[in-house]
Amino acid sequence: MSLVASPLTLRSGITLQNRIVKAAMEEQLAGAGQQPDERIERLYRRWGAGGAGLVITGHVMVDRRALAQPGDIVLDEVSELEPFRRWASAAGTAPVWMQINHPGRVVLRDTGALALAPSATRVNAGALSSLYPVPKPMTVADIHEVIERFATTAFLAQEAGFAGVEIHAAHGYLLSQFLSPLVNSRDDEWGGSLENRARLLLRIVEAVRGRVRSGFGVAVKLNSADFQRGGFDIDDAGRVIEWLGDRVDFVELSGGSVEALATSGAHRRRPHARARGVLPRSRRTPGRPGGGAAHAHRRDPPQRDRRARPRSRVRPGRRGDRARPGPRATAPLARG
Repeated sequence: MSLVASPLTLRSGITLQNRIVKAAMEEQLAGAGQQPDERIERLYRRWGAGGAGLVITGHVMVDRRALAQPGDIVLDEVSELEPFRRWASAAGTAPVWMQINHPGRVVLRDTGALALAPSATRVNAGALSSLYPVPKPMTVADIHEVIERFATTAFLAQEAGFAGVEIHAAHGYLLSQFLSPLVNSRDDEWGGSLENRARLLLRIVEAVRGRVRSGFGVAVKLNSADFQRGGFDIDDAGRVIEWLGDRVDFVELSGGSVEALATSGAHRRRPHARARGVLPRSRRTPGRPGGGAAHAHRRDPPQRDRRARPRSRVRPGRRGDRARPGPRATAPLARG
């Protein structure tokens, strides 16, 4: 039996039947009330038939006031659980983990969504910056509310039949914003040193573990780097992974954000990063990439994960390759 086809037991005792993981992709298939409907059930029946040992959903918002995209699904205290039960079971025997997320400042201004951030640092996406509002700097009460929202969504996911959750701390969303010294300029216990900037993530993991039963999976998606000068980098990621330690089943590594679309094929050419296998070359495939090689806490060699940005074309082998968005693309695509 090959390594990829062999079972893998995670730290919580969960055994995956193989090492193949369907990573998160932002489906944008929310139905009425930001609930899942038959479209996402049909999609996950197809993915469940693919034989992956683990299926991770696209990100689900923990706060319906704050959506990264209008089509995002929300699971909170007012959600009906029955549509989520059908979603959780749609993949058949494949275990489904829900990726849970708060977008922070990465919300579209014209939707009126609540934009929160550690500091009043606006998204800097060049000509597209005006699409994003100036965020509200979070109070300590806001921070504790977000911690509770992640814990509530994780508990509800468990009640709906999902086998685990993946806490999204990558791609420039809220938890990634707290980790970034470029976005987080706080001078209290939630900012400054890396230990302080990682405090929110660690508190959320602790709160989630405290609300779910043993045997329910908990993972984290983390940037290996933000790919911005002076930002969260690979050394920072290594330290955060050490602090997460036994608290999580695995850490999935990805990178970039709407300010540096390194993993979406829209990056500037970075030969040194590509040589390390950090920045895979894009291909035209369907779906919005959630990205990242999932590193379970068994020291197996990471597998390179090739992902693509939808509606993009990259012609390989040409100097200065750039992603070419389709005619309807108006903003950087959010990712799961």
